Amino acid sequence: MIHMKFTGLIIVVAVLFAACDRKPFVEHKLKFEKMNGSCEKISPSFRMTSNFGGERFEFEKCLPADFTKEQMTASRQGDTVLIQFKQPAPGKSGDAYAITLDIDSYPKYNYITIDNDTYAIIPSN
Repeated sequence: MIHMKFTGLIIVVAVLFAACDRKPFVEHKLKFEKMNGSCEKISPSFRMTSNFGGERFEFEKCLPADFTKEQMTASRQGDTVLIQFKQPAPGKSGDAYAITLDIDSYPKYNYITIDNDTYAIIPSN
């Protein structure tokens, strides 16, 4: 009986150690909606909400009129998540979009850079 309990404990500990061996990753989910109005009326506000699955960022962005999900990339560099959006072609005006971006990354990141703007990720207590 004691032998079975000890074996069960060893299995549980092994599973816990295996679960802790996580590889670094960054995953994203992008939702966007074209807004009425031009890029000149984009709000500079930026909202972040944290939860157990990562962070949600909400903001407005000027993007090409034919923007698709594939025209945004997410990667990781050190403790920074890098987000790059395709920009409107030179001489062409873009359209205003409302962006909702969910980011899940391991290990924890301290900064997010969206195109050329970097923001510190500071959890609220």
